[in-house]
Amino acid sequence: MPDPLVHVRAVTAGYGSEVVLDRVSLAIQPGDFLAVIGPNGGGKTTLLKVILGLLRPWSGEVVFQLPGGSGGPGGHDPRGRLGYVPQFSTFDKDFPLRIADMVLMGRLGRGNLLRAWSRDDRAAAAAVLDRLGLAGVAEARVAEVSGGQLQRALIGRALVAEPAILFLDEPTASIDAESRETLRELLAELNRTIPIVVVTHDVTSLAPMVNRIACINRKLFYHGGPELTLEVLEEVYGCPVELVTHGVPHRVLHDHHHHHS
Repeated sequence: MPDPLVHVRAVTAGYGSEVVLDRVSLAIQPGDFLAVIGPNGGGKTTLLKVILGLLRPWSGEVVFQLPGGSGGPGGHDPRGRLGYVPQFSTFDKDFPLRIADMVLMGRLGRGNLLRAWSRDDRAAAAAVLDRLGLAGVAEARVAEVSGGQLQRALIGRALVAEPAILFLDEPTASIDAESRETLRELLAELNRTIPIVVVTHDVTSLAPMVNRIACINRKLFYHGGPELTLEVLEEVYGCPVELVTHGVPHRVLHDHHHHHS
């Protein structure tokens, strides 16, 4: 097996005095479509923040071996090669921003927030807008487009920087069934050239593309192929679960009110 592009090694992290990740180790390989699942508050988004450099771990490390340079001592920050798509539901649709400008924002490197857009920047953004079927709404404000179009624009903002890995946080939340199908097709196409990591509660809707799963609830309970047993899921979620097949309403777990420690 080749060396992982990203290797999370025994990371412990949290907020205040609360431990959210406890000695979690995980590897992202070339060609991965990795789904990170687990209960609310189990540490999925915290793991993303640690990898992206948004949260410093208390112990452990994240090691990068990305194509085009790993960002070692004296090199560029490897996290500049990571594309991140935040949760759709957290985006303020009232923000006065055009779709074209949102995608262009992905060309802003760290420390270059005040520079002017170059011809290459605008050409790259136009190419991404066309690829994602957004050229027709490029001049529209974010409040004027559908949820699926806004989700694709957020993905475009990440893609325009030509990332080595694409991370998405709950990408299927708050979009309709037709938009989910469009998203699946897009992610399958992107995964032909770059690894994709998805934090999700809705793994069934992405099941055809997923080749590895990581189950996290403070600790890493499972990290391997996409075939999960009920026993593993019940250990992760701490309650009885039911698996459902793709093609029915996309819920991996019954609603429940079990308190997770």
